[in-house]
Amino acid sequence: MITALRSLQFLILLFIELPALAQDENQFIYNGFRGANLRLDGLANVHSSGLLQLTNNSKQRTCHAFYHLPLKFDTSSSRLAQSLSFSTNFIFAIVPEYPTIGGHGMAFNISPSMDFTQAQANQYLGLFNSSNNGLASNHLFAVEFDALKNLEVGDVNDNPVGIDAGGLNSTASAPVTYFSNKEGTEKNLSLISGNPIQVWIDYDHEVEKLLNVTIAPIRTPKPNRPLLSTPINLSQILLDSMYVGFSSSTGSSSAANHYILGWSFNKSGQAQNLDLSKLPKLPRKRKSREKMGLYITVSLMTLSIFLIITGTAYVVWRKKYEEVREDWEQEYGPQRFSYKDLYKATNGFKDREILGAGGFGKVYRGVLPSSNIEVAVKKVSHDSKQGMKEFVAEIASMGRLRHRNLVQLLGYCRRKGELLLVYDYMPNGSLDKFLFSNEKPNLNWAQRYRILRGVASGLLYLHEEWEKVILHRDVKASNVLLDAGLNGRLGDFGLARLYDHGTNPQTTNVVGTVGYLAPELTRTGKATTSSDVFAFGAFMLEVACGRRPIDLQELPEDMILVDWIFEMWKQGAVLETSDPDWEVGMVKKGNVEASAEFVMSSFPSTSGKASAFSMSSNESILFRGR
Repeated sequence: MITALRSLQFLILLFIELPALAQDENQFIYNGFRGANLRLDGLANVHSSGLLQLTNNSKQRTCHAFYHLPLKFDTSSSRLAQSLSFSTNFIFAIVPEYPTIGGHGMAFNISPSMDFTQAQANQYLGLFNSSNNGLASNHLFAVEFDALKNLEVGDVNDNPVGIDAGGLNSTASAPVTYFSNKEGTEKNLSLISGNPIQVWIDYDHEVEKLLNVTIAPIRTPKPNRPLLSTPINLSQILLDSMYVGFSSSTGSSSAANHYILGWSFNKSGQAQNLDLSKLPKLPRKRKSREKMGLYITVSLMTLSIFLIITGTAYVVWRKKYEEVREDWEQEYGPQRFSYKDLYKATNGFKDREILGAGGFGKVYRGVLPSSNIEVAVKKVSHDSKQGMKEFVAEIASMGRLRHRNLVQLLGYCRRKGELLLVYDYMPNGSLDKFLFSNEKPNLNWAQRYRILRGVASGLLYLHEEWEKVILHRDVKASNVLLDAGLNGRLGDFGLARLYDHGTNPQTTNVVGTVGYLAPELTRTGKATTSSDVFAFGAFMLEVACGRRPIDLQELPEDMILVDWIFEMWKQGAVLETSDPDWEVGMVKKGNVEASAEFVMSSFPSTSGKASAFSMSSNESILFRGR
């Protein structure tokens, strides 16, 4: 009786279990792998938590984890479409030995055999070797998740997913991204982040013969768009009986821990969703003493290199902005600019910022970073051992000059072998560009006269109206700058000297520009207000005649402009010296203020030729624009 009851119980249980056994032939699900019936080799093992580990940090190793039973992919069946379609869902994580270097990756594969004794590690992922990679006779299909770029197998980058048939030269691949359903955009995803990643692989052989590979972080819903969507006919690749599973490998110089947290598979429909609450946890990262020591060593080396680089950069930075600054300059603090500010203002003194260049240096346009004020910065070479204290004192004094027809000297800066003078920026540049080049339009007589009168007023201020006498010593068209209203402003005080009223200047150096130098300078070597007036007279003729003081092409041989004007005056042909682009007419002095006599009579002069510029009391020369 008892035996009969047990037999009946067995039959009932068998009857109940038969559908489940039949279902297991087509699908399975593992929310963790504790007690799972898998075929493992190589480094593969199942932790007590149910976590499937494929590889560890060992070098040049392979591993495999397969579902223990073969699945039927009956390629000769009349129901071919149904027998070849499949769906799988799994969650994996790659934790690299070093944060930015993986090695080498893993693959989901469908293989006719579980024997991979001839397969190699590295880029072959434990599936192929150098001689059989790419052969159709392998009858192996895989979706690989690569952690290193390998040109030998055509990887697109060091973070791709690829679809392989018979070898690791992928028929389709893409850098890993996932589509965010919520934001509607593609987002990057790193395979070696150490975080769990979920994958869905769906093959529809019945309708489109289309394989979709979709990927996303573990708690992100399945994206609406797959990463890869590739037409492929698996009936040409798969055999009737195939095994499904995973493979992985490490390299000679890089390794990683490859984990599978859960896996579901269905050959007759959609794979079941994994239960995230039942999945095993990834192990906490533990650093051995040796690795900790290595990390400390590497960290200290990195810190040392950083400190060396930082120190070197600081020295270079200091050298780049290094200035010459002495105690006696403290009283000129407000007029002293830092070299760093001037460097930034001129974009590093780039050539594109050059406004002009002469024998004493180049002038750069700049914008002060602290105030956004436009300035002109002139670089002048100097020897700091010879009278620099007195020279800077004079520059600082001239910084206090205030006149509408003088370019304001804002301050200075000193470096080794270099003096930088900072001036107001004049948007229309220097007068000589209007007179002698085609860059600027011609000036009519009213404009020329206003410029002459303005410069004369500024020179008078320097000689007689300021608290000290200032000798400019280089009055010429290129040192007369025009503001936005085309008003003339005398600038460039790099050669200027000053002394008290009623005393004689101490300088005996002959400086200036040939053609503007008064005759007595070559004998006495002393610049005076009269020598400035002579230079202004030459400048006035330069403006009126449209010729440079020394012009080898336009003037007779061995003659300067002043001498040529006097010769033409003696011949009664002075009007022929006018600017050839302007008409000349004789007008009564009472009808026009524009008179060389007016300008020159503003300056008492002891220079013979300078005083000779005064014209007759009844006539003056008027230049009119055509």
